[in-house]
Amino acid sequence: MTFSAFVAAYLDGMRQTQRRSEKTIEAYSRDLKQAVQFLGEEIELTAIDPLSIIGWVRALSSQRITGRSISRKLSALRGLLQEAVNQRLIQANPAADIRAPKTGKHLPNVLSPDAMQRLLDSPINPNDPESIRDQAMYELLYSSGLRLAEVLGLTLKDVRGIPEELRVLGKGHKERIVPVGNKARGALTAWLKARADWDKGLSDSVFITKKGIAVSPRTVQRRLDSRAQAAGLDQHVHPHALRHSAATHLLESSGDLRAIQEFLGHQSLSTTQIYTHLDFQHLAEVYDNAHPRAKTKS
Repeated sequence: MTFSAFVAAYLDGMRQTQRRSEKTIEAYSRDLKQAVQFLGEEIELTAIDPLSIIGWVRALSSQRITGRSISRKLSALRGLLQEAVNQRLIQANPAADIRAPKTGKHLPNVLSPDAMQRLLDSPINPNDPESIRDQAMYELLYSSGLRLAEVLGLTLKDVRGIPEELRVLGKGHKERIVPVGNKARGALTAWLKARADWDKGLSDSVFITKKGIAVSPRTVQRRLDSRAQAAGLDQHVHPHALRHSAATHLLESSGDLRAIQEFLGHQSLSTTQIYTHLDFQHLAEVYDNAHPRAKTKS
């Protein structure tokens, strides 16, 4: 059955069998028809998936519709699709885990690409092992979208040969493979050379202190924030902000939410959905400047 046909039948059934006010039914009708307009009248119910619904949520957000209104629209769609499940027209409700963005909620401390470049390209002392070590950690956090615990959990055998891909163990002992960019590989190479002078055989962690023991998360947090201030950034920078920034920049460039989910190691796509809270004005400018169909011929 097509989506539009089921919406019509659902609304008709609501009018006939449910104790709903006409005002409530009108609101349901308006919200569901907006979903039909976005997803397509001829799309089959079985073709609607979480990604397409998230696309609708993103489109609503770009129109500056409040989180409360989007939540109401999602609730209407969720109820309709649950009825489709009850009628065994679809196996599972694709809207079950999709949530509306909270009005005014933004990702914490996401750096712009320019700010990230200023942070990572700020000069370091080539004779200071701590600075070389820090550079390798920061590059990995951003290049591979790693959590701080994942970076600090790397061992020497994990980085043997300076691979283009890393196998990391994330939350819930879930393993994933992430790419390692050229800048990160170069920084890692420099650090492993400097690390040899600090290696006392006490730890096989990639990132150690001059005492030969593993670096603490607090040390990374403190030194990164100091680095950000020295680079002239007007915001506090936590290691997790580099992961947030990597995901946001990738999504802005690709729009591929499923790939971002795999990149970050999220078990649920609804977790990755937070990265759809983008600066839509910026995206509109990018579109106007880059898309062939957006350019007006002179």
